Amino acid sequence: QVQLVESGGGLVQAGGSLRLSCAASELTFSNFIMGWFRQTPGKEREFVASISRSGANTYYSDSVKGRFTLSRDNAKNTGYLQMNSLKPEDTADYYCAVRATWSGSVYYIRATEYNYWGQGTQVTVSS
Repeated sequence: QVQLVESGGGLVQAGGSLRLSCAASELTFSNFIMGWFRQTPGKEREFVASISRSGANTYYSDSVKGRFTLSRDNAKNTGYLQMNSLKPEDTADYYCAVRATWSGSVYYIRATEYNYWGQGTQVTVSS
């Protein structure tokens, strides 16, 4: 059974950094695009970033571009979301997801486009 487990969330002051990890199991990780989404109560899940199967290509939402960096280590079946210059509006539950594809595109920004999801990790940024 495919499993994605996020970790690394927590409480941080505005301007600080956090690194989220997403460990995948029971799948050939390199065959999957990875995406990160976030969600706050009462709102739809929002796209944050995605990364190609090899890690060579990434795509970011405008709200995080230049502050967040998504990477992956296929040998470790793990993806990493480095979040710098955090703002209070980054406060949310963060979810990783994967999509099985042979496409080279990373432009998958809808939650419905992903096959498997983690349980989420909470990020709180205080002002």
